[in-house]
Amino acid sequence: MSTVKNNQKIKKGSYKERFSQLAKLGVLVFHTNDLANLWQIKNANTLYTTLKRYSREGLIIRIQRGLYSLLPVGKIDPQLLGVKFLHKYAYVSTETVLVQEGIIFQSIPQSTLISSVSQKFTVGNNRYVCRQLADKFLFNDAGIVLRDGVQVATLSRAVADLLYFNPKYHFDAKHLINWKKVRTIQARIGYPRT
Repeated sequence: MSTVKNNQKIKKGSYKERFSQLAKLGVLVFHTNDLANLWQIKNANTLYTTLKRYSREGLIIRIQRGLYSLLPVGKIDPQLLGVKFLHKYAYVSTETVLVQEGIIFQSIPQSTLISSVSQKFTVGNNRYVCRQLADKFLFNDAGIVLRDGVQVATLSRAVADLLYFNPKYHFDAKHLINWKKVRTIQARIGYPRT
């Protein structure tokens, strides 16, 4: 009997420690590989069983296969969710930033990300378009800032990115764009000047 009680104490302690580790990191959305590394679980079956149990108990939320959260999908920043879904370097740019900055007037129903893959996907009620950019441009951090844990293009970088993908793009409020900054960003990244 005492062995069973000791095993239950160990399990409860490790369970609390696992969520304490997540809380310390401040991570809301995570992949199974992230948890395996953090919790030092080498056996995939043990990891999946643990995640299934935690999900069933409502301690974590399964967003989709391999992607979990501490909050419901509707309470997570859609941009963070999109970047986490891709599970590779990505940043928010082009139309998404330009709508937020008032340069494009029409509503854009999806978030636009820039990464090493070209992909369209949906997570919960959020739609995403990911544009593929060559590594030599993608990993150049000129005009990229960190906002709430997500890499986001500045207005000048978003304009430069969009002109790279579509040099003839029409901006609704082009008078609000600092074209000197855009040309500087284009030069720093190595984009062709438009």
